[in-house]
Amino acid sequence: MRTFTDWTDLAASDKGAAAAIGNFDGVHLGHQAVIDIARDQAARTGAQLGIVTFEPHPRQVFAADAPPFRLMNPETRAHRLEKLGVDRLYQLEFAPKLFGLSPESFARDVIADGLGLSHVVVGEDFCFGKGRAGGAADLRRFGQEMGFGVTIAELVETDSVEVSSTNIRRALADGRPRDAAAMLGHLHRVDGPVLHGEKRGRDLGFPTANMSITDLHAPKFGVYAVKVDVLGGPHQGSYNGASSIGVRPMFGTNQPNLETFIFDFDGNLYDTHISVALVEYLRPEMKFDHLDGLVAQITADCEQARKILAAEP
Repeated sequence: MRTFTDWTDLAASDKGAAAAIGNFDGVHLGHQAVIDIARDQAARTGAQLGIVTFEPHPRQVFAADAPPFRLMNPETRAHRLEKLGVDRLYQLEFAPKLFGLSPESFARDVIADGLGLSHVVVGEDFCFGKGRAGGAADLRRFGQEMGFGVTIAELVETDSVEVSSTNIRRALADGRPRDAAAMLGHLHRVDGPVLHGEKRGRDLGFPTANMSITDLHAPKFGVYAVKVDVLGGPHQGSYNGASSIGVRPMFGTNQPNLETFIFDFDGNLYDTHISVALVEYLRPEMKFDHLDGLVAQITADCEQARKILAAEP
């Protein structure tokens, strides 16, 4: 998969894709339905399969003081899109030169001329252009005028629940990662580099890989059974583990983070990028009177997580 951030200087070989357009936060089943329509169009016409998305997320620009809401950072989203077979990721910088365009200018300057898309697929709730003034029907009209096809995809439901990033956030906030996964079509993951921490886990006999969750919607604080992919380096591979998400109440006031103890692992992962998938919520964060109580609880958590993960496909 090739990634581009600027629509103004593409080679002819990187134009002409059939592309789905949206923010794709979570790359959930609704997003995948839109992508599949674009995939079918690409296969019929011999075009590349593309995704047009925006970074930072528009909500981070227009509601900068709002609490973190993103389900995926750009790295996680790119990994998921690549797994779905996307050929071209147009991750456009969401800056004034882009969001200041009128709907017609966006259609002409970005879609038709800049990216040269042959066909675009959007959800029926898609809005675009300055002030979100354009809708899916407007895009279809512009496509007829400017020479690109447009397909408008219906919203997706699962078990009578609308698949949406909002409902997925709610499931994660409630400690229901399996319900979130049912709407996502995959386990919820956090990807990123392993950071240096206080090394308290190592002192307790449970060394952890620490990751930031800054700017991400935080799942319910507590302990989870997890699957871990080490994405590069000498330890690249898939593992099982137990993660704690939260503020570590035993050790004062801390920024929320994700700490993962990887089972049956011995190695240095600092600065290595890993992907942690939440499988099942085990318990909330707890504060113990003594470290012995914490160690006993972590031991029990790991035993429970091993049993859960042993039954996973």
